[in-house]
Amino acid sequence: MPKIPRDISGRELAKLLNRYKYKIVRETGSHIRLVSTYNQAEHRITIPDHQPIKIGTLNNVLNDIAEYLKLSKQELINKLFDK
Repeated sequence: MPKIPRDISGRELAKLLNRYKYKIVRETGSHIRLVSTYNQAEHRITIPDHQPIKIGTLNNVLNDIAEYLKLSKQELINKLFDK
């Protein structure tokens, strides 16, 4: 069972989120704005384009995405980061 990676960048996370139809719609400064219509409802999220993303920030982003996808956070982690 994979854990939350401690060394993932905002760009890498954005690429992983493509499988849930998240697309980059805007980049301002060091932040990336993503939008998804995976569940027929639009979901917007902003992630920092930092290397690496701080673990607390990443945890909050994953919680928000898991809630939108109606998954547990651990299920989302397994699907995104399982090699």
